This record gives sequence, C-alpha cells and structure tokens, in this order.
Amino acid sequence: MTTLFTNARLIDPERGTDTIGALLVEGGEIKDILPHAPDDPEMFRARNILDCEGKCLAPGIVDIGVKVSEPGERHKESFGTAGFAAAAGGVTTMVTRPDTTPAIDSPEVLEFVARRANADSPVRVLPMAALTKGREGREMVEIGFLRDAGAVAFTDCDAVVTNTKVFARCLTYARSLGALVIAHPQDPGLSDGACVTSGKFASLKGLPAVSPMAERMALDRDLALVEMTGAKYHADQITSARALPRLERAKANGLDVTAGVSIHHLTLNETDVGDYRTFFKVKPPLRSEDDRMAVVEAVASGLIDVISSMHTPQDEESKRLPFEEAASGAVALETLLPAAMRLFHAGHLDLPTLWRALSLNPAKRLGLAQGRLAAGAPADLVLFDPDAPFVLDRFKLRSKSKNTPFDGARMEGKVLSTWVGGERVFGA
Repeated sequence: MTTLFTNARLIDPERGTDTIGALLVEGGEIKDILPHAPDDPEMFRARNILDCEGKCLAPGIVDIGVKVSEPGERHKESFGTAGFAAAAGGVTTMVTRPDTTPAIDSPEVLEFVARRANADSPVRVLPMAALTKGREGREMVEIGFLRDAGAVAFTDCDAVVTNTKVFARCLTYARSLGALVIAHPQDPGLSDGACVTSGKFASLKGLPAVSPMAERMALDRDLALVEMTGAKYHADQITSARALPRLERAKANGLDVTAGVSIHHLTLNETDVGDYRTFFKVKPPLRSEDDRMAVVEAVASGLIDVISSMHTPQDEESKRLPFEEAASGAVALETLLPAAMRLFHAGHLDLPTLWRALSLNPAKRLGLAQGRLAAGAPADLVLFDPDAPFVLDRFKLRSKSKNTPFDGARMEGKVLSTWVGGERVFGA
C-alpha cells in the first residue's frame, strides 16, 4: 500500500529537525520526504492519504531491554500482550532480554522464542541471548551459533559476571565476531540485598541501601576490560553522576562504548518510593534528584546514547510484599512515550533529541535500518500528540502485569497510531 502522510509535524532525529511536512510511504518503506503536500491532487488520487492534523510523526521507538516472560513465566507477559502494549506505546521494535526460565542460552531456545514472537507480536521482535550458560557467569555460550540463529546482542542482564577472566574471554570472543555485549554495571557484592540508594532517605526509611559507587566501580572494571579486548560494549543503565566522567573518558579514548538509561531513572527519584510503594522498586534503585538531573543532562549532550523502557513485568503476588522482599521492575512499554514527554514539557530535551535516544541511536547500535525519517528506511512510524492530557489507569494497560509506578499519574502525550513496515498495527 502507498500512503501519503500530510500536514505532519515531522520529528527527524538524524537531522535534528522538527518541521511541518509530508511523508510518502510505498512498499513498506519511506519513499520520500516532502516540505508540503503535492500541489497536484491527481498525483495521489489512487493512494491512501492521511491528514496528520499537525500532530507529530516520528520513527517508531526501538526499545532495548524488554522482558517478555516466555518461556517460563507466561502468566506475567506473553509475546502477544507485550507486542500489543508496544504497538500502543509507539514501540515498533522490541529487543528482548534473555533472563527467562530457562535462559535463552542455546540456538534451540532462541529459535523457539523467535517463532513465538513472529507468530504473536504485531511489532518487530529482536532477541538477545545470554552471555554465559544459564546466566551463571561460569561458561561462555556459543556466541557464533547464537548470532547465526538471530541473536542481536549478548547479555546476562542483572546477573553480573563476577569472574573477570570469564568476562574477558567473552569480550574477546565477541570482538572476533563483531558481536555486541551488553552489561549491567553494578558491583554485586555492594548491591546484594539493597533496595534503595544510600543516603538520608534510605536511613529514614530503614531500608537496606547501596551507594551509587557500586555502579561506577563495576563500570570501571568493564571499561578496563573493553580497553584490553577492543569489544563492542553497551552499558544497559547508567543512573548516577559518579559514573558519567568514566563514560566520557572511555568515549574520548575511542573505545567502542555506548550507554543507556531507563525512563524511570530519568523521570523519577528516590523520594517517589514514599510510603514503601513497591511499584517504584526497580533495579538499580531510583537515585537522588541530583543524579537524575545529571543523567538527563547526559542524554541531552549525547553522552548517554539510549533511553529504554526496561520493561519488567511482575505479577501482583511478587509486588504485594514488604518493600525489601518485593520483586524489582516495572512495566513501561505503554508509558515510555508519555513519560518521555515529561522531559520535553519540562524543557530538558527537545523532540529530535528524545527520538535520537529512543529510536535512532539504539537502531544504529544494533546495525538496524530503523530509527530514521529518510528515503529507503523502513516505514516504522508513530503518530502522537505530545500535549494530550490523561490520567493513567494501570488496569487499562495492555500488558498482562500492571506494575507501573505511574498509576494514577497525570501525564501528557498519547500515541494515536503506529505502523510497522507501512502496516498500521495500532490506532484507527
């Protein structure tokens, strides 16, 4: 189908522009970008014309680090429910985590996941594979076979590989194949059992805490090994000011390093936990307001490359527990865009800069053609109203699990329609 989007506010993260124009889609790809609708209406008489009415049209979000609980915990989230939640949130590509039961550490499990995803999800699904067998940090997986089977990156998620020799071997082997390794920079010895960030708030609440130094210490080790091996490395979440100078130095020294941050660490801080509200328990724990603002500024400058949802579904039984015992994580596929609009409306980030981190940079890091408004790019698009107000009701979320910290929050920014390969997968 050929579709002409007219009167659209085009958000182009590659050029850094936010302009009114028209966009032509043909054969599942972007055919042309026009400054205005064609003067000759006959030219498009037989084609589908969509008036965007001045709303924002941007590349679909590429979300690195989505937890889909298949196999093993399908009652928390399936590829079907996650896919429809993603489409409703403007996410057109989910890059899924391997921290499932069992872990995605063999070509057979990876192929099962790929089949289920292709059958059930309306959006693109790109699976990551574990870095070590069982995510136990002892034995490297068959990186070559898994890469051939479709793994786009390798990570043990929050199960940090503590054995330095094992991690170095993984990086060396990944380097030889050009594979991307994604790590979770947290020193496991310091962070074990902690559920909040150390400081006055943690002391007042009487909760076990971890210093932000745990993040910097782990990042220091990882970056030293990246310097030694020359591997492609991505830190899944940088959430503290103390870690930023190390990241900046690594990039200045030419290391192949990128970093991400979750939308929760950009829009919430440690005091949001309030009276032990477990929906605000995430990993790493929410930081101080100073840390939050430092990380927002790092996204604005490009030091932090990627914003992700870190979508982590948990059932009611896992969350309805004392704060220290409750499971970590929050669902965020549908709340990623409206939460990101908080940064836009506060004047911290403009829309092209936001979409650079939400779409362009993650696509570039994974070698994908998505994330661009350019001729020849896949027509993965999201149409949204950045100013539309609403109050979030978690029971209306399409995810099976409802553990969102934004329940009852006043938000701005609604997804109107989503397209994958030129085909509408959400909206009317």
